[in-house]
Amino acid sequence: MSQLPLSHAVQVAEVPPSGLDVVLKPDAAACAALAAHAGVLALSGLTARFHVAQEGAGGLHVTGTVEAMVRQACGVTLDPFDAPLHEPVDVHFAPAGTARDADPEEDEAYDPPDEIVNGAIDLGALANEFLTLGIDPYPRKPGAVFEPPPEGPGNPSPFSALTKLKRDE
Repeated sequence: MSQLPLSHAVQVAEVPPSGLDVVLKPDAAACAALAAHAGVLALSGLTARFHVAQEGAGGLHVTGTVEAMVRQACGVTLDPFDAPLHEPVDVHFAPAGTARDADPEEDEAYDPPDEIVNGAIDLGALANEFLTLGIDPYPRKPGAVFEPPPEGPGNPSPFSALTKLKRDE
């Protein structure tokens, strides 16, 4: 169903009326593949907890959390550091072609449901999506402070060349 490092298909027809609880805990090899896919140095302790409930005519509603420890390089010092990740999940799924289009005049906050593909949803892909969404794109190690280099004759401002161009006009 998916080419991602983590896949766990759930057939819509197999979800009982009371719902289905699923916990995904990938092994070290899958975590390494997920880290590479997400563009981080390492990933450990990934746990995705989902509750899958029936919704409407053939739809599903998935709630839960994705939690992990993500190792990233600090954007200031380039030192590696670990950052906890906790992402809440709340996603609706509908059979293909049944979701209504968003009407901007009616509700601009409308988020159409994801589509059910071949009668199933992939909770592994959902875990990967929320893992990726939860990663800080500008990571900063706790306590890291950016200090610009001092300006002076030996360290000109990066904008000094622009000042020279303006004078040459």
